Amino acid sequence: MAARTPPPSAPRTTAARAPAARTPAPRKPAPRAPAPRTPAPRTAAPRKAAQRAAGRPAAPVPPALSARVDARAGRAAPPSDRTGTPSTRRSEALVREAVLKALLSGALRPGTALRERQLAETFGTTRGAVRKVLLRLGEEGRLELRPNRGAFVPSPTADDVRRVYELRRVLECGAVAMLAERIDRVRLAPLDVLLERERRAQREGRRDEAVRLAGDFHAVLADLFDNPELSASVRGLIARTQLFVALFESPEAGGCSVGEHEAVVRALRRRDAPAAIRAMAGHLEHVEHRVLARMPKPGPDDVDAILRAAMNEDAP
Repeated sequence: MAARTPPPSAPRTTAARAPAARTPAPRKPAPRAPAPRTPAPRTAAPRKAAQRAAGRPAAPVPPALSARVDARAGRAAPPSDRTGTPSTRRSEALVREAVLKALLSGALRPGTALRERQLAETFGTTRGAVRKVLLRLGEEGRLELRPNRGAFVPSPTADDVRRVYELRRVLECGAVAMLAERIDRVRLAPLDVLLERERRAQREGRRDEAVRLAGDFHAVLADLFDNPELSASVRGLIARTQLFVALFESPEAGGCSVGEHEAVVRALRRRDAPAAIRAMAGHLEHVEHRVLARMPKPGPDDVDAILRAAMNEDAP
């Protein structure tokens, strides 16, 4: 039987696929050329502000010395306040000097109100500058700050005077006792300069300057002890007693006797601690007694009591 041969299969034909229509992709806009960068202008911000902006903690500011002594001028300088623009600082210095001069000359009486607006108009400055000066004088004890009312010339009582002078005797007598054991002639030179300036101010009748220099004598003397805490305490008390003297002593008095100051210096030169204590204690007691003697006598504040007393005087 003959084998069957399968018929040849027809060749497969593959139909050609039509290419899919392509959708053209949207064209991207050509990138713009970057605008030239203008460097930011440098600002005159303080170093601490720049450090805070950079995320770094500002370096601590060392505490200001409570007092600095200019040995050449023989005058105690208060801590400087370098905030604000030069123009603002000049305005603040002008207002401060004028208010201090009026206080120490006795021209401003107890209870007088110091209005920010009035002072700003008088000195051609801002109320902010005036407010800063008044706050600083209040912190120093030279003005009385009343909440929501403003700044006033203090109205001290006799008890206020006694307490402040008592504390001054404790601090300053102790200071001169210890200074007498370690002082030298070179360190006493600023006191000699101050004594001469104090004599001249009293001789020429410049009362406000004489009161200021008398306070500077005690401040410089405390600075010689080289203890910032003592200096700060004595300066705060001096500011208050200067006001007592200006408000209540006679206009002819300059507050302190130059001769009594000289006695303190002579005792220090001899390194005589007991004599220095006696001279300082006696000097402060004399000033206290003069102030108390001229303070107005307190009267009844109760209107009802005043009227009843008047009725009793008129009764037969």
